[in-house]
Amino acid sequence: MTLMDKVLVVDDDVELCGLIREYLEPQGFEVEVVHDGEAGLARAKTGDPNIVVLDIMMPKMNGLDMLRQLRTSSVIPVLLLTARGSDVDRILGLELGADDYLPKPFNARELSARLRAILRRMGT
Repeated sequence: MTLMDKVLVVDDDVELCGLIREYLEPQGFEVEVVHDGEAGLARAKTGDPNIVVLDIMMPKMNGLDMLRQLRTSSVIPVLLLTARGSDVDRILGLELGADDYLPKPFNARELSARLRAILRRMGT
């Protein structure tokens, strides 16, 4: 991981996004936050973020729809971070192209470790 790995967090929980930013930035990540799927899709398609942390349940466009549309034109790594932790949700997310899945509530160190592992596999 380089010091400039940019994480795009797409989640409508403003407080949670702030906590993620507070934890990841000292770990060497640059964190950008958007709060709905439409804005997340537009931002992820720019090619600027190295990885996306994506919630499923959001306004305007849910995370699974965003992931489905993103995969038509991008291979950017995506980690689903969501309270929807049923087997069906996890399997569907992975089948749609997510690289990993972490249920809420989560351990911030585990989130960081999973992001680093995905980025290592992607060679960034």
